[in-house]
Amino acid sequence: MKRKSIEKGDFLNDFSGPNLGYLIDQFERYKEEPLSVEEEMRVLFEEMNEADFSDFTKTAPTVSEPDSAQQKKMISAVKLADNIRTYGHLAATIYPLGNHKLDQTHFELGKYGLNEKDLERLPAEILSSNNALAMKTALEAYQFLKEVYTQSIAYELDHVHAVEEKNWLIGKIEANRNKSSISEIKRVKTLKRLYEVEEFERFLHKTFVGQKRFSIEGLDMMVPIIDEIISDAVLNGAEYLNIGMAHRGRLNVLAHVLGKPYEMIFAEFQHAPNKDLVPSEGSIGINFGWTGDVKYHLGLNRQLSGENAVKAKVSLANNPSHLEYVGAVVEGFTRAVQDERINPGYPVENNKSALAILIHGDAAFPGEGIVPETLNLSRLKGYRTGGTIHIIANNTIGFTTESEDSRSTRYASDLAKGFEIPIIHVNADDPDACLQAASLAAEYRAVFQKDFLIDLVGYRRFGHNEMDEPMSTSPQMYTIIQQHATVKEIYAKRLEKEGIVSAGDLAEIEKEIHEKLEAAIRKVSMISKDTEIKIPEPPVFKKEEASIITKVPLEKLQKINKELLVWPKDFNVFNKLEKILNRRAEALNERGKVDWALAETLAFASILTDGTPIRLSGQDSERGTFAQRNLVLHDYKTGATFSPLHQISDAKASFAVYNSPLTEAAVVGFEYGYTVFSPETLVIWEAQYGDFANAAQVIFDQFIAAGMAKWGQKSGLVVLLPHGYEGQGPEHSSGRLERFLQSAAEKNWTIANLTSAAQYFHILRRQAAMLTKEEVRPLIIMSPKSLLRNPLVASGGTEFSDGEFKPILEQFTASRDCDKVERIVLCSGKIAIDIAEQIKDESQFEWLQVLRLEEIYPFPTNILKEMFEKCRNVKEIFWVQEEPKNMGAWNFVEPRINGISPTGIRVDYVGRRRRSSPAEGEPNVHKLGQSKILNAVLTRAEKGGVKNG
Repeated sequence: MKRKSIEKGDFLNDFSGPNLGYLIDQFERYKEEPLSVEEEMRVLFEEMNEADFSDFTKTAPTVSEPDSAQQKKMISAVKLADNIRTYGHLAATIYPLGNHKLDQTHFELGKYGLNEKDLERLPAEILSSNNALAMKTALEAYQFLKEVYTQSIAYELDHVHAVEEKNWLIGKIEANRNKSSISEIKRVKTLKRLYEVEEFERFLHKTFVGQKRFSIEGLDMMVPIIDEIISDAVLNGAEYLNIGMAHRGRLNVLAHVLGKPYEMIFAEFQHAPNKDLVPSEGSIGINFGWTGDVKYHLGLNRQLSGENAVKAKVSLANNPSHLEYVGAVVEGFTRAVQDERINPGYPVENNKSALAILIHGDAAFPGEGIVPETLNLSRLKGYRTGGTIHIIANNTIGFTTESEDSRSTRYASDLAKGFEIPIIHVNADDPDACLQAASLAAEYRAVFQKDFLIDLVGYRRFGHNEMDEPMSTSPQMYTIIQQHATVKEIYAKRLEKEGIVSAGDLAEIEKEIHEKLEAAIRKVSMISKDTEIKIPEPPVFKKEEASIITKVPLEKLQKINKELLVWPKDFNVFNKLEKILNRRAEALNERGKVDWALAETLAFASILTDGTPIRLSGQDSERGTFAQRNLVLHDYKTGATFSPLHQISDAKASFAVYNSPLTEAAVVGFEYGYTVFSPETLVIWEAQYGDFANAAQVIFDQFIAAGMAKWGQKSGLVVLLPHGYEGQGPEHSSGRLERFLQSAAEKNWTIANLTSAAQYFHILRRQAAMLTKEEVRPLIIMSPKSLLRNPLVASGGTEFSDGEFKPILEQFTASRDCDKVERIVLCSGKIAIDIAEQIKDESQFEWLQVLRLEEIYPFPTNILKEMFEKCRNVKEIFWVQEEPKNMGAWNFVEPRINGISPTGIRVDYVGRRRRSSPAEGEPNVHKLGQSKILNAVLTRAEKGGVKNG
């Protein structure tokens, strides 16, 4: 009916009896949620108010008692249909082992005052709007809905509040999306894949007895599901498919999705070098680090071939044992592909160019806090990737723990409901249903650019690993599993019964796979007979930093600084902030000084003019935690935003700054992934306070610190950790410098604690220049808090135009007669400025030299040794720090300083005693402790005035 062409009164008169009841029900729905009714009905109701509708129902044709009863039955039938869609998953046969009780109470007709005869008298459209199925009665529709929603694929959509999305999903589900829609060719292809998956696992099981492989068996359909998603995504324009998964089934995914040759996997089981086994066509890109990793943690890249996928690349991310943390890294991979960074301004997003596929464990998905952190990124402008397809590899057990002991929810997937992610539960023993789920997931993502979750419900045929005996902890479950046919066997019988394949076809498939496996093991056995095991050595890095010029002509910096202070004429900067920013206009003049924040901005601007894109994120990074940065200005009248860095006339690349959510682990993982996949971009993560990095410790330990050594995975990520003891309590004082130094080895990263704005400028520019070099490594900076505006940290213009980064700064330079120096004080970061503030008259401290260790790792051994040699009469060397003795840099620097100190002199510690908590919580106590440290350093008569704790 065309509502707009019918007068309201005439149209309403068309309704009586059951149809009138239907109209009343629709109006009640409209009052609760206007978008829940069809557009034509909504147009009608928008022209009416409740009084108009009430008047109509009073004057409508009299309804007889039988008609009134029929009207109630019709409303009950509508509720029945809604409940089938909402609660059908409770009665669905999604568990292959059949060991879960099904709940069909929501579909009992008696609960609704209905019986089958009642439904026969009602029209089908009351329950289903699917006219394509030519259903005549509500009974037919009822039986159809039960079949759709309670079979081996179950849907949870009630938490999806966007009516357009929910209606689209229901339409797709009910529009004859049945198994007959899957072609015979695809079903045979799936069967062949299942043979490959199962026979590969069986071959490993009998060939490498007792070795861990974390078998996929029980969830074999995971591989064809990934195949289907990749195929659909490529057809929708994806050029990169990035996969993150844990160890369960990983070898099978490597072999069959990523195309890793069997012989390479077998070589890893035989502990043989496999570099000679890489195919000559170069389609496999494996980059091992020098320590390597276990076989079920390794990643791989594959270039897809084929008519529709010539340019598509599939990547499986390297993944450590903290299995769910890789999800954030893969999201970073994906966004790095989607961002086009070649022009000034924010990068242009193209979310069709890449897809993230994350495979989760059923115990880990609700158990690991990184999962909701990562899910929360999915709709944020700085982190969205246009929808991720999630697969829960659900074997209904975690390690040896039953589901009832590992989560407080009905399903492993329930966490996703809070993010309104559509959920499909599918029986892993029904390949057709699994393919149907994969297809719907890919289509939904393509249409709505939002996340989708497939809960693949199966089992685990063996223990957590192949050395475990699961009967000891789960005897009932494993009694069933031992008698349960594999999905390959189930599907082969089904297709054979349907006449799609023959027994001869199946025998030929199996023979072909076995021959391929046997040939691979023979090849590996021949190569590995006389293998000599050697301890690998890390590569020798060149000293690239020394040849990098980081200075920028003063005229260029002055031009940039001028442009930074220009904003649109109609843009209203908050007056206090405007005054602060305008003070920067004189900073690069002869008597001017550049503070920390302006030095950073000048570094960013100059890097952009060199053509290097920049991405900066963190909590409050647009403004800066301490209101120091202000890279995004806000119009105080309109709320509009403006970034001066987007207006630099000579910029040749994008600049992006994002305020991150209150999340450390997921964001740091994301930024690490971004820099791995976009190595030419200067990617910076800033903690609100340095100790916030604690919440991302897994990412630091297992990815950033060790990624190159384990996997050959390079990263130029910059990490800013505000650090300094200001007497404001323990929790925001320390960036935990000691933890980063503890992991420092093999030149895995650079760790700096700076004391001048110019030093910060030069180290950022050096890092940007290193990004595309083999020697690139992450940069960890203990950045300042109170020093941000300290005049002693500010630098003159010539320090930017003529200077360079120096690993060690001397407190006294030209005025110092080295022969008079009797005490050398070594320190780093804020304590150096505290010392400098105490020195009012340099002439009184001719006996003293203070050396600021700006770059702590790699330790500047040679430079420091030369400085020691200049001071021939030195009698004592102090290491001074404000951190407790068991924290900070002391334990790291002490053996290194003693290794090069003049004969007979050992470095003494001056600082706080060992403590369990980083800092005092009382400002006056902090000041007292700080004054004792400074007094010990600057008092000549007393050596080591503050004794070791």
